[in-house]
Amino acid sequence: MAVIDARQLKTRGLDAQALTSLPRLSAQALSLDPRLHDINFSVNAGQILGIIGPNGAGKSTLLHCLTGLLPHTGRSHLDDTDLTALSPRERARCMGLLPQQTNSVWPLSVHDVVSLGRLPWGDNDTTAIANAMRATGIETLATARIDRLSGGERARVWLARVLAGQPRILIADEPTASLDLYYQQVVMDCLRTYANAGHIVIIAIHDLALAAHYCDQLLLLQNGVSQASGTPADVLTESLLSQVFGVPVHVDLTAQPPVVSARFHRPVA
Repeated sequence: MAVIDARQLKTRGLDAQALTSLPRLSAQALSLDPRLHDINFSVNAGQILGIIGPNGAGKSTLLHCLTGLLPHTGRSHLDDTDLTALSPRERARCMGLLPQQTNSVWPLSVHDVVSLGRLPWGDNDTTAIANAMRATGIETLATARIDRLSGGERARVWLARVLAGQPRILIADEPTASLDLYYQQVVMDCLRTYANAGHIVIIAIHDLALAAHYCDQLLLLQNGVSQASGTPADVLTESLLSQVFGVPVHVDLTAQPPVVSARFHRPVA
C-alpha cells in the first residue's frame, strides 16, 4: 500500500485546505509532574502521529493521559469537544487504546475477545466485529483460543478488539513490540489503513525506521519534555537524534524503506 504523509496529501485528493477541514485532535500543556511537562501537539483525521523518544521519555505516560487513565493537567480537544470533560463511557467510545501488555485471564475465543471492543457501546454489533476481524486478517482464527495463538496472531486479535469499537481516535502503545518483520508490517499497514479511512491514529513507537515510513507527524520526547515535532523530515535529523539518544545516528529518509539506525562501532580489542 502507498505510504501517505503530510507532504503527499494531494496524491489522495486532499490539499492543504481540505486537511484543515478534517477533524483535529489538539493537546495543550499536558503535564504530569515529574513525568510529563507542558506537551502540545495537534493531529488531523487521516494522519498517524508517532510519539518517539528514549526509554523513560514519557511516551506511555502521554498516551495514558490522553485516554484519561492518568490524572494530569492541561486540556485536549477533538475540534470543539473537550475530551477531558467526557464521561468514561463517552471517552471510551471516542478513543480506543491498544496497551503495551495485553493478556486474557480466561481462555476466550478470538471472536469473544474482539467482541469485547463493543463494551463501550453496550451491544454486539456483528458487522463492526466482522469488519475488525477482516481488517486484521484473523477471520480464520475466530474459534481459536487466544492463549493458543502465536505472539503475532495475538497482536492482531487485540488490535481487532480496538477496531471493533470504531473509535475516532485509535491510540496504540508500542504496537510492533516483540513482533517479527512480517507482523510489524501487517500491524502497521492496518493502522495506516485505519488512518486513511478518516480516523486519527497515535502510536508510541521505538522503531524509528517504521516511524519514518508510516507516520505523517512525529513528536520527539526526552525526560517528559518535547524536543521537536513536525514531519519525519523535520524531526528525524542525525544531529537531533544523536543528541537525544546519546549515540551517533545515521538517517537516510530517501532510501526505500527509510533508514534510521545507530552508528555502531566495533570495540577495540
